[in-house]
Amino acid sequence: MRFDLDKILADEILFCMENQNKEFLLDTVKRKIIDVQKDSSETSGEYDKNNSSINKNRYIALPEWDSNDGYRLMEKFAHEFNNPLIREELSGALNRNKGVFRAYRNVLSQYPEAEKKWHIYKESEMKKEITAWYNALREEWGLEGAGAEPEDNSSLVLEDFFIRKGTGDFSYIAETVSGDYTGSVNAFLEAVNEKRTLHINRLEVIPVYRSMGIGKALLSKMLEKADKETLDVSIDLPSDMEFFSRSLYLENFKPVTQKFLRKTEK
Repeated sequence: MRFDLDKILADEILFCMENQNKEFLLDTVKRKIIDVQKDSSETSGEYDKNNSSINKNRYIALPEWDSNDGYRLMEKFAHEFNNPLIREELSGALNRNKGVFRAYRNVLSQYPEAEKKWHIYKESEMKKEITAWYNALREEWGLEGAGAEPEDNSSLVLEDFFIRKGTGDFSYIAETVSGDYTGSVNAFLEAVNEKRTLHINRLEVIPVYRSMGIGKALLSKMLEKADKETLDVSIDLPSDMEFFSRSLYLENFKPVTQKFLRKTEK
């Protein structure tokens, strides 16, 4: 039985995928999730997991998701996390002999912004699994795949921060809603080829808040100011922040020079 997959149904499926203590089915006629054990009377005589022809008529098994899938997702998130401090702690939790999931949650609970980013990441990845599952069904029905719309989740994390004006004309500070400092950006005007150029000489996000999108938000705020005054913008990127170059390219920055340093040996 064909059915449409909307956001509400996808959210219900995701919720059930995380509950690994029960078996669920999708009733494609009523468009609702069935708890096989609790609602066995509804599926009696109509569903047999070993009979694919019956299975595909009305009741469909949800996407497979178990503790191994959950572990691999946590491992992937930790590996891709830019903040080295949090990345190492998450990896350490995953390397425990037992209590891995609890240890992982305990690490994230110490960093609320990272924890929020984890939940956003997990939901996004699991919904990709749901989309793949649904598209496999559509292929069996002889239909084209229903592509997933890309989601920009960065703003969800940034809801916990705000950016205010600093002490100078070209200065901004990022803080949490409770007023804790998280980062800042500062710049000054200089003449380059007889044209005024805004040079960003400081873009900082303290380590515990990195990879939350704060650096990008600070940069965007400064560029918004520069655009209003029709100023070119330059920035020196330290070698240990090479990962940030992608954000610069997205804002139409182009590399101009490279600086090399040779330290004198003592």
